[in-house]
Amino acid sequence: MAQTFGATSTTEDVLTGINLKGKRILVTGVSAGIGVETARSLVAHGAHVVGAARDLKKAESATAEIRAAATANNTTLELLELDLASLASTRAAADKLLAAGKPFDIIIANAGVMATPFGHTADGFETQFGTNHLGHFVFVNRIASLLAPGGRLINLASSGHRFSNVDLEDPNFETTPYEPFVAYGRSKTANILFAVEFDRRHKDRGIRAAAVHPGGIATELGRHLDPGAIDAMLAKMNADLAAEGKEPFQWKTIPQGAATSVWAAVVSPAEEIGGQYCENCHVGHLVADDVVISAISEGVRGYALDPTNAEALWKKSEEMVGETFA
Repeated sequence: MAQTFGATSTTEDVLTGINLKGKRILVTGVSAGIGVETARSLVAHGAHVVGAARDLKKAESATAEIRAAATANNTTLELLELDLASLASTRAAADKLLAAGKPFDIIIANAGVMATPFGHTADGFETQFGTNHLGHFVFVNRIASLLAPGGRLINLASSGHRFSNVDLEDPNFETTPYEPFVAYGRSKTANILFAVEFDRRHKDRGIRAAAVHPGGIATELGRHLDPGAIDAMLAKMNADLAAEGKEPFQWKTIPQGAATSVWAAVVSPAEEIGGQYCENCHVGHLVADDVVISAISEGVRGYALDPTNAEALWKKSEEMVGETFA
């Protein structure tokens, strides 16, 4: 019987007994946090990993021990420059991989930003939607032909998707007042919807896609947040949890935060996670849009899994980036 994992499971827990030798896996965002831990755990179990990052110098420093361990383990960790806030960089990185022509068994779209001040990417998109969604949308679709049959795409999403559905009429906040967490919510909903539509388009090849929520983890992702704001958020979450009769919130460790990514990528049955939202090493349950739950409670809103919404986002994304994907 398959082992059951949960919120406190670590990467080592879920990968116990797993041999990834011969697997080739791409992970974005390997300069800090769960991206580094994801790469480390996969390399430790024999996978060849290509790690993408905007700041290669930072990524080299963050992964130095992993690359040394990879050599000793007769595997590799390669680094690739990828700035998701620039379509020129995104396309150049994809073209480099296409030129090499080496297939991937798994792509883990891990990189992202959270609750940034209002701004724009190099191409004029709102920073969070442009970086978290559109950058990965172009990058992954350009290299989709490299995903081997039976492969998987894992998009890092968040329970923060419950802050907002996507807004396809005003994705860049041109007419809507900007709220950092509303923008974050839109981008994380987009990450889930991208997985839903990618799964629909590619499952005939045996390729499945899913979105994962890593949980609440104290990493660089929160660097734009004021410490006082974080304290206020934690107080609100704990009050909500108490009202639900639940224990106070506890941060996950980084190995716990990366566990759902590797569980969905290499451990879970493909038919179980395809087109789904996963959290705490299991498929998340649907929560009606009008049900009020705490920010840290489990559950996915229906709009984030709606296939019609997913198809509409795909078409809008193609329009925004000026590129069509089969």
